[in-house]
Amino acid sequence: MDSSLLSAATADTFNGNATDQIPPPSQPPGTDMTGISFRDQLWINSYPLDRNYIFDYFALSPFYDTTCNNEILRRRSIHPLDLSHLSKMTGLEYMLTDATEPNLFVFRKQKRDGPEKVTPMLTYYILDGSIYQAPQLCSVFAARVSRTIYNISKAFSVAASKLETIRQVDTENQNEPSESKPASETVDLKEMKRVDVILTSLYRKLAPAPPPPPFPEGYVSQEALGEKEELGTQGGESQPPQIDPIIDQGPAKRMKL
Repeated sequence: MDSSLLSAATADTFNGNATDQIPPPSQPPGTDMTGISFRDQLWINSYPLDRNYIFDYFALSPFYDTTCNNEILRRRSIHPLDLSHLSKMTGLEYMLTDATEPNLFVFRKQKRDGPEKVTPMLTYYILDGSIYQAPQLCSVFAARVSRTIYNISKAFSVAASKLETIRQVDTENQNEPSESKPASETVDLKEMKRVDVILTSLYRKLAPAPPPPPFPEGYVSQEALGEKEELGTQGGESQPPQIDPIIDQGPAKRMKL
């Protein structure tokens, strides 16, 4: 059986089922429908997802525009993706641009003005049996720019709030009175008298200090020695150094008899 006839028969069979399962779109095909997706599990269980049947499956979705040239070929029992016939027509058409059977298929909706002149409009892809509309590049850029601007604005808001908090803290610190420096300690006369009384009572309780021991015979104090040296220097006569009798002068010498 010819594949084009089977495609037409399949479309006539499942168009009614798809209409019963999914309500008609609230907006005409070709507009922004990126927020919805389509999946017909009954069709997937009955037919394989390959290049011959994938367009019939796509025609069941609300993304399909029945005024396209592919629909005209289907009614003529011609395969809807036959490029030899589509290139001779003008108007809207769908083209299978990429296929990785059975997981991924990419359709492009375009406007044909001649055999070699086409204008791309929208892109749809079928991923594991679910059909989606791909967002336009301008929409992707607009969403990314909006998200970036939002994040930057949020970052500036957080930074401004933190700077405002720091400014308030600095203002509060400036308004707080500075701690007064401790004044110089004043002398309490009563406390001084009380300390003097205590020291006096302790001094009276202590025994008097013993007198210093007498100097040995012949010992000359350092003060007297210094005075003699000064006098000798002034008189011009040098005197031998005085021997300290306390310091050990070596073994005692016996007197000769």
